[in-house]
Amino acid sequence: MFSDRIKRTQAEMKARGLAQLMVTDPDSIFYYTGIYNHPFERFWGLLIREDGKHVLFANKLFRLAPVDFKTVVFDDVDPLTEVVCPCLEPGLFGADAAMAARFLIPFMDAVPGLRPVLAQDCVSSVRARKDEEEKANMRIASRINDETMEKVRDFIHEGVTELEVGEFIKKCFSAAGAGGESFMPIVCFGANASDPHHHPTDTVLREGDCILIDMGCKWNGYCSDMTRTFYWKKVSEEDRKIYGITLRANLLGEEAAKAGRMFKEVDLAARDHIASFGYGPNFTHRLGHGIGLADHEGDDVSMVNEHVIQKDMCFSIEPGIYLPGRTGVRIEDLVIATEDGCELLNHFSKELTVLGI
Repeated sequence: MFSDRIKRTQAEMKARGLAQLMVTDPDSIFYYTGIYNHPFERFWGLLIREDGKHVLFANKLFRLAPVDFKTVVFDDVDPLTEVVCPCLEPGLFGADAAMAARFLIPFMDAVPGLRPVLAQDCVSSVRARKDEEEKANMRIASRINDETMEKVRDFIHEGVTELEVGEFIKKCFSAAGAGGESFMPIVCFGANASDPHHHPTDTVLREGDCILIDMGCKWNGYCSDMTRTFYWKKVSEEDRKIYGITLRANLLGEEAAKAGRMFKEVDLAARDHIASFGYGPNFTHRLGHGIGLADHEGDDVSMVNEHVIQKDMCFSIEPGIYLPGRTGVRIEDLVIATEDGCELLNHFSKELTVLGI
């Protein structure tokens, strides 16, 4: 599994004329080795080479496991350039997006002729296409998300606050055996839902409020992400209208999501529908984002992304309409692209639901 991932990355490197690529993002190193460390200020890197002489660089404090290539272990007092640079060659040097300048610049000074280039695409394009094990993990993470949303729906009650709902979500994930949250749960009541990334507060639920919940958990390191919008005790005609428009946009986006199409076509399928009702300015973000080991990774689903969707890519479809100071609605699912459509990972109902009645 890991060797196949590295081979696919080598192929991407070759297409870009790269003989060496330093990977420093902890999620990506985990992807290639099965080893996860949070390095804090220390260096943690995997050098992928076209000739197969890969090197893993690790501080002796880090957790390690056997790998099929050379491992160089160093101490806090070892000069890092003396540890890493003997393994580097003059010429093009691929660096991922996480490569810190505090490491890269000394490497450049120590290796005459080292010419760094941003080579994140070599990693992102490989990580974007999920293998069978990854897809299995993401299905489980999404199933836990579905089950948790059911519990949250039943938990919501008179007098509850956004913070209390957020804490309940975390407890449900823990009880289900998830490996934590993909991100801090977003819980919005009423006008707070007009902010797509609102942080939960002590706002108390009131009659007529929308209840927007965006949440995700991890399973074996892989993320889930889903948004549903409910209403408490009653729903206004305006809310009912924008909910129906958003739901249709979500379905149109999912219908358009398939291998061979451009990401922008998927975005526009949903965006044009929302715009046709005059709410274009109120859809304030892209339609979706790639997801896997990180909640946001790889390609985005936006109206300017002309990259072609490939089979086994996983991304979100999350249209929204936000009316400042009044209300908001978002409906989000994850999909995995197939040759003739997409696999939907979320199965929790998207029907307009009024709670508390």
